[in-house]
Amino acid sequence: MSTAQSSSVLVTRVDGTITPVIADHLEEGLRAAGREGHAAYVIEMDTPGGLLQSTREIVQGFLASDVPVIVYVTPPGARAASAGAYITMSAHVAAMAPGTHIGAGTPVTGQGEEASEKVVNDSVAFAVSIAEQRGRSTDFARDMVREGTSVSDREAARTDVVDLVASSRGALLDEVDGQRVVVGAQGAEHEVVLNTADARVETHDLGFFGEVRQLLASPELAFLFLSIGTLAVIYELASPGVGVGGVIGVVLLVLGFVALSVLPFNVAGLLLLFLAAALFAAEVLTPGVGVFAAGGAVALVFAGILLFRGELGVDPAVLWPTAVAVGGGAVLAGRLAWRARRAPATTGHEGLLGRVAVVRRVEGETGQMFLDGAWWAVRGRTAPVAAGQRVRVVEVAGLELLVDADDGPRNEQEDRPWTPD
Repeated sequence: MSTAQSSSVLVTRVDGTITPVIADHLEEGLRAAGREGHAAYVIEMDTPGGLLQSTREIVQGFLASDVPVIVYVTPPGARAASAGAYITMSAHVAAMAPGTHIGAGTPVTGQGEEASEKVVNDSVAFAVSIAEQRGRSTDFARDMVREGTSVSDREAARTDVVDLVASSRGALLDEVDGQRVVVGAQGAEHEVVLNTADARVETHDLGFFGEVRQLLASPELAFLFLSIGTLAVIYELASPGVGVGGVIGVVLLVLGFVALSVLPFNVAGLLLLFLAAALFAAEVLTPGVGVFAAGGAVALVFAGILLFRGELGVDPAVLWPTAVAVGGGAVLAGRLAWRARRAPATTGHEGLLGRVAVVRRVEGETGQMFLDGAWWAVRGRTAPVAAGQRVRVVEVAGLELLVDADDGPRNEQEDRPWTPD
């Protein structure tokens, strides 16, 4: 038996869904707590659940940890539901604040439906093995998975689901001070005595980029970003403009791939996503009756269904409207790009063709007129020009404009008297 000599604890706050980002963060926290010699690693938790694979990774790390792990469900009103219940039960010390609850560990699919019996049985075995190793209630572990049982803080403490109820972090650290816990991986276990009373608290936060990754760890966001970003980039390439659509599209694609980097995905779903992008590109570049867009929308639906592994999935309430909207957007983008390609040029010399202006002065057979902020030399194509004559540009010959007389209605600016420079 040894005594933890450090007078400090490392504290991490876990709010929201358990994702690979949270699993990596807690694993990093365990390493930091061991490296820096903290008396314990405290996780303050409030979670509705999360990914089963990420939960398994966290639990495996806690069960093999050489640093005492304390999970504290807090603040009042918080919960350790589903994945949170597994994680709480795997800690060396499990505590809850008054007014919190734990349980409801039945696994569900990405569409919110109860998982298959095979998955449920596997989860029951997982929960019971955690309870057996930590000396907690195996009956609750079994019931929370099969029946979705959830209990309050007092009931959890009374039935050996957790070790104690504490009103604050300070009260928790004072109460567990001197408690003996067994740490270390199987075959290398050893007992330590917690030295946590009046311990100095150091925090271990996700940080800005970790918070961003956690925010993006959503199948719905990943699917939306990839779908809309692809359409924006395709339209920008088909009809180049000021670049706003392209910039927005690239930003959305980067965010989408960042989301994919923290979520388990299937290559088949990604390939279907690329197929959908290719079909949308075909619709924008060669607009027709919408066949390519329809095919792209169908490919996008199957991409959303197959893109993520395990219990993850894109919510149908997001999947179907996104596929329809992006498909319709591809048809519209194709029409707009086709119209833009057929529109007359409005910049460069070609943009001067068909423009109407008034000849201001004439010297010999050549006149001058003011057009688009510049003076141009003009020459009549079939007859000499005259000062004050209204003409239309029909050809650009170097720096000289060839014009024909125009008899259309005059506007106020053309009738305004001309003042020589």
